[in-house]
Amino acid sequence: MNTATKLSGFALGLAAVFGTAYGVGHLAGPVTPAADTRHEPAGAGHGSDPHGGSDSHGADPAGATHLPGGLLVSDRGYTMQPVDAPTGQFAFRITGPDGAAVTGYEIAHDKRMHLIVARRDLSGFRHVHPELGADGTWRVDSPLGGPGVWRAFADFTPSGGEPLTLGVDVTVPGQLQPRPLPAPAASTTVDGYTVTLTGTPQPGRTSQLTLTVSRDGKPVTDLEPYLGAYGHLVALRQGDLAYLHVHPEGVPGDGRTPAGPAVSFAAEVPSAGSYRLYLDFRHGGAVRTAEFTVLAGDAPAAPASTRATPTAPTPTADAGHGAPGHGHN
Repeated sequence: MNTATKLSGFALGLAAVFGTAYGVGHLAGPVTPAADTRHEPAGAGHGSDPHGGSDSHGADPAGATHLPGGLLVSDRGYTMQPVDAPTGQFAFRITGPDGAAVTGYEIAHDKRMHLIVARRDLSGFRHVHPELGADGTWRVDSPLGGPGVWRAFADFTPSGGEPLTLGVDVTVPGQLQPRPLPAPAASTTVDGYTVTLTGTPQPGRTSQLTLTVSRDGKPVTDLEPYLGAYGHLVALRQGDLAYLHVHPEGVPGDGRTPAGPAVSFAAEVPSAGSYRLYLDFRHGGAVRTAEFTVLAGDAPAAPASTRATPTAPTPTADAGHGAPGHGHN
């Protein structure tokens, strides 16, 4: 990370936050850890991370419940440590229980590392895939957009270990112009594509969310595989940015999963609240992201004066997406 970018410490409320399970997204309910397992790496502030122990609904042998993924900078002996990088790059290491940089990773969803960043007002989102150096440092063109506090999630599986997602806050200096969360809407547009959401998450039970892609009024039936699926969904809860990373039902080439226009996911949220959904899909050789705000349960709606118009995800374009068909890598 360049000298213009510095870590920012945040103490986050951890009630009713996300956990993760692959294939079917499972969101853990409120958790009360037996002890504070957070670890602050050198140069880092206190981080909470929405997926920092992706098998979040498990318990350790002593009976202490693991926090949901992404709400910790350190979990199960693994720590995410941003490191200095040239201007325009973002770099970090994962250190293991022995304190050394981890260099062995399993391939999960076609990649060894998924780096996801979102600005804390949820107006920015990027999903990129860094390159691993021989010294255990991951590097990528910086996905951080405009000024503000960003949450960076490292989603990975160490060799022979369990899936983890660790997170840290990173501050990009400058004049911040906070954006209100867009109002809930059943459809959104991105680069000429219309994506329609069917289904509403209900606290405490599994709900099916179906996203249907069309272009110029015609259904898209030739979606292209992306990360081993026809769609890739991330959900973040407003406030604590608790993290859910799921994939759709079925896989390309299984003989029963169509290549669109509909991509379905199963997810469970722990409580009423506002969530931001990010659907990555590939078509015509480019990956695009459709964004939605959804209300789970009887969450209070924002006053009309503070609502943003639910159109294309312009804030994300400003805060990190770049040109249409932005560069996932």
